[in-house]
Amino acid sequence: MHATSAGPPPPAATGLDVRPFRALTYTHCDPGHLARVSSPAYDLVTPDGRDRLAAADPHNIVRLILPGGTSGAGTAGAPDGDGTLVRNGDGQAVHAARTLREWVDGGVLVRDELSAFWLYEMQPAGGPVTVGWLGAVSVAGGGRAVLPHEDTFPAAVEGRRALLAATATDLEPIVLAHDPEAEVAELTREALGGVPAMEVADPDGVRHRLWRVTDGGVLRRLTGALGRTGAVIADGHHRFAAAQALHRTHPDGDCRVLALLTPMGTGGLRVEAIHRVVPDLSLGEAAAAAARGFTITELSPPGGPGAPAAAVDALLDASGEGAYLLTDGRRLLRLSDPSPGVRATVPAEAPAAWRRLDVVLATTGLVTGLWGRPDDPASLLVAHDVSEALRLAGERSGVALLLRPPSPADVAAVARAGARMPRKSTLFVPKPRTGLVLRPHAG
Repeated sequence: MHATSAGPPPPAATGLDVRPFRALTYTHCDPGHLARVSSPAYDLVTPDGRDRLAAADPHNIVRLILPGGTSGAGTAGAPDGDGTLVRNGDGQAVHAARTLREWVDGGVLVRDELSAFWLYEMQPAGGPVTVGWLGAVSVAGGGRAVLPHEDTFPAAVEGRRALLAATATDLEPIVLAHDPEAEVAELTREALGGVPAMEVADPDGVRHRLWRVTDGGVLRRLTGALGRTGAVIADGHHRFAAAQALHRTHPDGDCRVLALLTPMGTGGLRVEAIHRVVPDLSLGEAAAAAARGFTITELSPPGGPGAPAAAVDALLDASGEGAYLLTDGRRLLRLSDPSPGVRATVPAEAPAAWRRLDVVLATTGLVTGLWGRPDDPASLLVAHDVSEALRLAGERSGVALLLRPPSPADVAAVARAGARMPRKSTLFVPKPRTGLVLRPHAG
């Protein structure tokens, strides 16, 4: 399905099928060691970041999730940052599998004797707490209780599938936002009263705390309570699709994926925008083309690294659809009042929740329409914050298109309507730390 198309609503969810699992964790779980060996999610790791993580410790998890060295690390704008792993998936994946076996045989990683759910709390400095449960979620039958909201890129899916097949291990969790459920909330409150099994602070100031829960009665109650909910994929569309692809090729093997299940609403995730960068396009050319379908307003010069971000914050309060900021880092333009012709690029038969998304109109009416650029990783880069967008625009002689984020309710409505947002449309935060808990498929 194309990134900006919509199909029929998905079948009614039958409820999440979640099970406890025997985790694989680092033998040494003190905060200092966990800080050295853990990593952001693989699609957020830049080549320089990959080098820094690998240098921090010989057993940093980045050596498994991005096994190809600098050339295989993520790059801004790449489809989930697969790099060499996509081009030479089998070779890099085999290398990761060999490294994983060496770490297990050498006692770097240890397997739990008992199955468990893991309660996971994330506390940003000065921000609201996010809580969720790590469990093994079924992907069989298309994962009907798990609804995607973004399109995927086939090469990225294949890169992750190759890694899954070679390592037979979920190296990092996907993230799901599940329907609110009173018993899940009750079990969460009770578990938070215990002593955490591990704790670490990441470089962004987020404190991560995890509790291993093995009590049989609690496990049964949590399985039943989550079974009364459905969920939307908040992060990990490519990894979920990779797990489905692996299950299709090996239907008698493991049919689950490690997931962090967070509630929608209170205690859940927040959504931030993912911005677009068009390389090799001057601001003058971009503005001239955009003027055929938008009103262009020159704003005050950026005036410093924080000014575009402040302008985005001001844009959040603006009313009306189809309002964007366009900048090359020196000048700042506001695009608004899309013409009927631009609005007509959004299919009228698509679900209403999908049609009103800013990112949809930006993709159909501006990027592919007025600028004539395809929505693919080579022609349209993505940036996870304003500073990254400005840096990429400067490095690639292009322009940054700064977007407002959708609301969590908008994302859920799109998923339940069976539609797909353009790739890389949402950034759910905070992010779980990769490397704290792994899930081997066997046993």
